[in-house]
Amino acid sequence: MTAALIVVFVAAYAAIAFEEPLKVNKTAAALLGAGLLWTIYAVSNGSPQQFNAQLDHSLVDTAQIAFFLIGVMAVVEVVDAHDGFAVITSRLRTRTVAGLTVFITLVTFALSAVLANMTVAIVMVSVARRLVSEPRDRLMLAGMIVIAANAGGAWSPIGDVTTTMLWIGGQVTTGAIVTRLILPSLVNVLVPLAFVAWRQRGKPVLAPPAPAEEPDPTSAFERNLMFALGIAALLSVPLFKAVTGLPPFLGTLFALGVVWAVGDLIHRDKGDEERRRVTIVEALTRIDMAAIVFFIGILLAVATLQHAGVLAALARWLDATLGRTDLIVLVFGLLSAIVDNVPMVAAAMGMYPMSTYPPDSFLWEFMAYCTGTGGSILIIGSAAGIAAMGAEKIDFMWYLRRFALLALVGYLAGAAVYIVQGEMLA
Repeated sequence: MTAALIVVFVAAYAAIAFEEPLKVNKTAAALLGAGLLWTIYAVSNGSPQQFNAQLDHSLVDTAQIAFFLIGVMAVVEVVDAHDGFAVITSRLRTRTVAGLTVFITLVTFALSAVLANMTVAIVMVSVARRLVSEPRDRLMLAGMIVIAANAGGAWSPIGDVTTTMLWIGGQVTTGAIVTRLILPSLVNVLVPLAFVAWRQRGKPVLAPPAPAEEPDPTSAFERNLMFALGIAALLSVPLFKAVTGLPPFLGTLFALGVVWAVGDLIHRDKGDEERRRVTIVEALTRIDMAAIVFFIGILLAVATLQHAGVLAALARWLDATLGRTDLIVLVFGLLSAIVDNVPMVAAAMGMYPMSTYPPDSFLWEFMAYCTGTGGSILIIGSAAGIAAMGAEKIDFMWYLRRFALLALVGYLAGAAVYIVQGEMLA
């Protein structure tokens, strides 16, 4: 049975990694893998009662993450529908490409800690397109947006799905992950940003022609209100969990209900067509459901290996081969540049028991940093990178030549800062 499970999982993983040449969506590969793995495990399992209990447990854990992501994505979409991000970009005053790069990068880093970093990457690439007409300058901006989105999401429990998984699973807590990872994540961004901004120093911004005037579907009051409400609603989720002890997904759905109700109230006097464009009902249709279903498939697939004892055996092999926890986690981060970081973290959560590695231990915090930022080394290694790749038509080889080394240096610099910081605070 074990050999069959490993073969099926490796095949599904390969299909996910080679999604582009195979022309088969990675979500389909994840779902096929999950179905086959659980089928093999069920047929080989002599205790249906035990099997069903394990599946129920895995389903609850998976559903919590899926509901959390749905709530976050819906809030972000309704803020974007109100052009809420203009609240920030309207304050841009720089006239040089270097200044614009610094501004966009730091805004992306900050927003990705609060909002889903994949969505922030899409929004900021769209913003860059409205501000810059030169294709090469836009590509450089897009590269920095990818790095900033991943780094910004790594230090927040609601920023990147992998950190969210560790937070929901109890491996990290809000206060610890924020205070201990914000500096390494910032270094991860500042190292490549310094080089890119220096290369672009003195170069003026060439803005695209002004678009034809179109009626604005929202007023300044509505934009400011929904932006502030959306940010406040998502920031309240960790507080909700701390105060009530309830799972984060419930806080996210509660926050979504508040945003939904306020949005309906402020648009109640508008016509049906005008109101439909800015409501959460419409925002829900723009959610990337394929990404959410992918997370469900891959988490259920990894859960099979956990229940079968495969992940525990892999953890013992890594410990015997590498011997050092920091090296093991660094390898996880580098692998996240090649394959999606979600299954990497899901596997780690199954490999290392919390009885040995309690909440906020070195392993979990360093795992959040490495898998969250390691995906920036190759553009295909993160959801934010793939989203930016599609939005700005970034060529894989172009990113490899221009940003892979920069992202790797930033990754290693941030890792060094975290390790040194840990030793100083010990």
